[in-house]
Amino acid sequence: MDEHEPNAEPNAFEVTRRTVIETGATALLLTTLPRAALAAGEADDNEPLPPPVKVELQINGQPHSLTLDPRTTLLDALREHLALTGSKKGCDHGQCGACTVLIDGRRINSCLTLAAMHDGHSITTIEGLARGDDLHPLQAAFVEHDGFQCGYCTSGQICSAVGMLAESRLGMPSYVTEDLTHPPAELNDAEIRERMSGNICRCAAYPNIVAAIKQAAGMPT
Repeated sequence: MDEHEPNAEPNAFEVTRRTVIETGATALLLTTLPRAALAAGEADDNEPLPPPVKVELQINGQPHSLTLDPRTTLLDALREHLALTGSKKGCDHGQCGACTVLIDGRRINSCLTLAAMHDGHSITTIEGLARGDDLHPLQAAFVEHDGFQCGYCTSGQICSAVGMLAESRLGMPSYVTEDLTHPPAELNDAEIRERMSGNICRCAAYPNIVAAIKQAAGMPT
């Protein structure tokens, strides 16, 4: 049958490069626009906001009572509600380590945990390591070995190093530990680098950071 006749069947749908691009762009818009609206604070009228929660945080030896949106991260609680801005917001995805703090002595990325999850826990930030004018040994070692340049990652590096040295003293192995039944009594450069690999320094001051950690651990540099 001639395609120009009135009763002719329509041609089959033809997939072209243009239709693929248009379909993909439409799908992308449909999935990202709702998220963008939520990020901008435009809540769905049909979905009420969760009620605030009261959280008691023990930070650097001081109690803090906060009323927060339950979705507030620990990092945002520290920075936005308590003005403890030493913990930095870098990637906000737990990939750079700039927000590292200590919770009950264990290091954690504060951007990946909710403040409400740590009610009553003992939290130490970079502001709580020094004792008055007396720097923590790791802080002093970072200064002596010039373990920072721009300084943005430094608070997370130091807090992570404090937690890492404590883990090592407890005998916790790392990925590069050769004998898992007898973890190394002393840290070598490879162990330090592996254990600190979650903290990124864009200025690449890694040799100085390793030297500072070795000094604080009582190792020859």
